[in-house]
Formats: sequence, C-alpha cells, structure tokens
Amino acid sequence: MTEPLRPGQTIGILGGGQLGRMLAVAASRLGLHVHVYEPGAGCPAAEVATRTFTAAYDDTAALTEFAQSVDVVTYEFENIPTAALDVIEALRPIRPGRRALATSQDRLTEKAFLRDLGLATAPFANVESAEDMAAAVDEIGAPAILKTRRMGYDGKGQARLKTTDDAADALAAMNGAPAILEGFVVFSHEVSVIGARGLDGAVACFDPGENVHEDGILRTTTVPARLTASQRTDAVLLAARILTALDYVGVLGVELFVTETGLIVNEIAPRVHNSGHWTQNGCQIDQFEQHIRAVAGWPLGDGSRHSDVVMENLIGADMDRVPEIAKSGAALHLYGKAEVKPGRKMGHVNRIVQGS
Repeated sequence: MTEPLRPGQTIGILGGGQLGRMLAVAASRLGLHVHVYEPGAGCPAAEVATRTFTAAYDDTAALTEFAQSVDVVTYEFENIPTAALDVIEALRPIRPGRRALATSQDRLTEKAFLRDLGLATAPFANVESAEDMAAAVDEIGAPAILKTRRMGYDGKGQARLKTTDDAADALAAMNGAPAILEGFVVFSHEVSVIGARGLDGAVACFDPGENVHEDGILRTTTVPARLTASQRTDAVLLAARILTALDYVGVLGVELFVTETGLIVNEIAPRVHNSGHWTQNGCQIDQFEQHIRAVAGWPLGDGSRHSDVVMENLIGADMDRVPEIAKSGAALHLYGKAEVKPGRKMGHVNRIVQGS
C-alpha cells in the first residue's frame, strides 16, 4: 500500500466549485495543503485553497505544472476530459481511479455496470438514432425519460415522454447527442447513501438520507430516511458492493428509489455529494473529511450520526433569506459565489432536529 500523505503535503483538486471549496477546508483541518485546477476565474474554492491554477483542461503545460505541484489528485465533478486525465495520471495518482470516472461519465455504461453487478435499475435502452428511439419506445413504453448519456446534471439534458407520441420531440431535444431512454419507476421516495472506501479496502457508509427535488434540483435531504431496518441494511450493503467492484478510493454517492419490490439504483456519483452535506453537522467526521482521509491514504473516520438533520439547499433568491436563517441558530454554509442566478446553488443550511 502507498504511504499515507503527511501533514504539509498537497492534494490537487480538479474543479473549483463548492464541493472543491469544502474539500479544501476539510484538508486544511488535517494539515494538508490544496491546489485547485479550474478553468473559470474567481471560483469558490480559490478563496480557501493554497494555490489555484486558472487554465483550460486542454492546457497541457498548466496541467503538467499542476500535477507536479501536488502529491495526489482528486476531483469534485465527473466530466473531466480524458486527455487531461492522461496528462495528470502520467505524473501523479488520481483517486478515485479512472474506472469510476469512465463508468459514471456515460449513463449507458453506468447502467450496464450496475446491471452486471446484479443490482436493480430502471429499464433502459441506448438511443443514437430515430430507429433506436423507435425500438426503445417499443421495448420500454411510456411514461419514460430520455437523457443525454453524458454531461447532464440538475435536470439538464433530459426530456420526458408522457406518452409514446412525445418520442420525436424528446429525441429532437437531445440535439443529436447519444442518449439513453429510461423507463418510469413507481417509487415512494428517493434516498441516497454516501459511502467511502480507503486505500486499504476498508468501507464506511453514512446513514441513508431522504431526498426531495424541485425542478430537477435537490431541495432537501432529511436524515434519518424513511426506511425499514432491512432496507437501511440493504442500501448500505449495496453501496459497499459498488465501491468494492470499482476498487474505489474516496467518497461515492449512490441515489436509490424506494419501491414496493425493493431498492432500485438511480445513479452513482464518484465524488462527495450534495445529499451528504448534512454530515457536516450530523456527524463527527463529515463526507469531506472522509474523502480527504481516503485519497490521502489515511484510515477512514467514524461516520456514525449523532443527530437527526434536515439539509436545505439555498438556490437563487433563497439568498434573500440568509439574514433570517443566520438568526435561527441553524448551521449556514455559503459558497462565496459572487452572482446570484435562478437555479444556482448558493449555499445550504443544516438544521438539527430537536429531540434527536
């Protein structure tokens, strides 16, 4: 096993958004430095990182300088160009590894991976042409949802089919991008498990949280989720199975639908996850420190929950409520984004449920 990083060594983070910001804060608590690589200027993580590289992902010289300045590299989002990863991996280890990225970057690859693990998913079919679309609709029917295979997030890159008559319009909305048609799943609610795996193969999972979305964006996560004891065990074991199959190092988010026939995997995210923000105030070791521990080669921490928590995302004009929230005694986490936009995640608030 590779030697663990020592305090004073440096972790590189690809991406400078709010997840990178919170990872950098966690690393600093452990005495580790962080260098961030982000194409956009003035990113949230730059305010708390030791050093920021502002350059495009096709800038080989900047990527090389970045990789040589750190001891290990991780990332805060999935859609990093393969060529950039090639440059970095020739110089420094990337954790989680490339297999996890390749799996999650393509929804078809992800669904096939989960199916081959024996896990339940929504029915799905590849769509790259009108002929594929016709065959997929014949097989899966409607209602269904057509999603771009790559680059979609927070409800983007998706088109719903209420009936089979919507097929042509849904396909046109993809603008020629390869897509995947997913059958509609009847579920009572969505939950997610935030799991971690260390370099030594040890696995630790946080309690499942229950998620509510609005307009395709996560609005709240509540812990504990409405699950039976057996469902809770199944969710954690399922996440551990995915982590082990990917030979994963770091934190992974697994979104699940709760149905009458069992848990169905919606998607996986190879990074710290929005639905795990509750851990910052509900656990001694939160998801950000857990990820830093894993990629640094440290032992995983105890992620057991000491409080019930409701996490609420602050989106767009929710920032007008910040003074009121600040008076409430809840834990406020703001991302330092300069411009408020509709649908933009500006921060989140964690509320401890009294009596927990």
